[in-house]
Amino acid sequence: MADTLATMPFDEALERFEPVLGLETHVELGTTSKMFCGCRTTFGAPPNTHVCPVCLALPGALPVANDKAIESTIRIGLALNCTIAEWCRFARKNYFYPDMPKNYQISQYDEPLCVNGYLDVEVGGSTVRVEIERVHLEEDTGKSTHVGGATGRIHGADYSIVDYNRAGIPLVEIVTKPIPGTDRLAPEVARAYVTELRELMRALGVSDVRMEEGSLRCDVNVSLMPRGASEWGTRTETKNVNSLRSVERAVRGEIERQAAVLADGGKIVQETRHFHEDTGATTSGRSKEEAQDYRYFPEPDLLPIAPAPEWIEELRSELPELPSARRRRLQAEWAVSDLDMAAMHNAGAIDLVEATVAAGVPAADARKWWMGELARRANESGTALADLPITPAQIARVVELVASGALNDKLARQVLEGVLAGEGSPDEVVEARGLRIVSDEGELTSIIDQVLSANADAADKVRAGKIAAVGALVGGVMKASRGKADAGRARELILERLGVSE
Repeated sequence: MADTLATMPFDEALERFEPVLGLETHVELGTTSKMFCGCRTTFGAPPNTHVCPVCLALPGALPVANDKAIESTIRIGLALNCTIAEWCRFARKNYFYPDMPKNYQISQYDEPLCVNGYLDVEVGGSTVRVEIERVHLEEDTGKSTHVGGATGRIHGADYSIVDYNRAGIPLVEIVTKPIPGTDRLAPEVARAYVTELRELMRALGVSDVRMEEGSLRCDVNVSLMPRGASEWGTRTETKNVNSLRSVERAVRGEIERQAAVLADGGKIVQETRHFHEDTGATTSGRSKEEAQDYRYFPEPDLLPIAPAPEWIEELRSELPELPSARRRRLQAEWAVSDLDMAAMHNAGAIDLVEATVAAGVPAADARKWWMGELARRANESGTALADLPITPAQIARVVELVASGALNDKLARQVLEGVLAGEGSPDEVVEARGLRIVSDEGELTSIIDQVLSANADAADKVRAGKIAAVGALVGGVMKASRGKADAGRARELILERLGVSE
């Protein structure tokens, strides 16, 4: 059946069909060496320089399992509330891998290291429990680059080149059980789950989870069934989605596409699909094999894994504070509402606010600047908040300057603008732009006299007892000083000059 790009509007699709999700997330572990050899795992090395007889599958070369990778996988399983296997082993997954020299992948099949866990995520003000089917350990493939053509895919390319540096890097696959009942929140649930999983990996210190570098990749499974039906529909698997926004868009796009196919009397083909960042659409990849098509069999060159119960409990006792518990603690410490905490979480601001508070700033001030002026600038530039060229320490210094009276909020925003533009530290921007508040009594009095002279009517109203008219005079002082006057002190001096007391 030819692929179709026809779609049904999202709301209409959800009126007629119920989605079922499944997410397979691949996490490259941050080990120094590869899974079965001693080659380095550094990202960005020249092509085919981190290779050896083992990861190139030369005759006679035998694998040896990386014990740090096994430990990291167990820690992930524990953090995901999984049961850790008392005994498991690796298997060979046979498939034509053009970027895997062995032409099979060492993975785990029917005996994974971690099973039956869960991860709770907050979506739309409620908690959704995503059940984990398995967490297993395998090796990553190399990277193929298809040269020529318009799509970067193999079809239409002039030739392909392969880099084996990534082949053999430890890779953990985290597979959810089917996730029904998400309804219109399905795209948001998918994004929230991958977001929480990424934060969990960072907290554990097992991976840098840089989606842009491929160290965290997500395969998105979506199926639809008619409302009121009891049997789930045929699923598709959108491969290697590499950003949080794209995870959400891939789910939405597949719901809209599948709904159009089904409404037109067509059938969904079980297949892999490619996600297109520019359009948010998916296109057909290949038919999806069943497990038996991979001809799994136990890896004969590796010993089984049998982690001692005492070691597992030791690892459990060493787990760090997990992201959800940390958010609850910080929310209590900062005395913020559920809504405000969710906003910080969604904006990626929690780490930034915490670091700013650690630099000596009240939580309310730290949150004000990160979630106000800086969030606005990040949105305008399409930049993640954490990627803005400004540090928590610099924000803390701006807050300190405001608290000392050296700046007001308007001037502080100009200081932030200068720091973001690369003009130096907050203090350097203040000096270079001449932004410090005018607090010298002589200079301030001189400005006030000019304003009173130019606004005699307003001055007379104040003398006559209409104190509210002083606001216009203060505004004139602020304008004349280009916002650098101390407004409170200016008001006091104006009343004093006019011989009026409150």
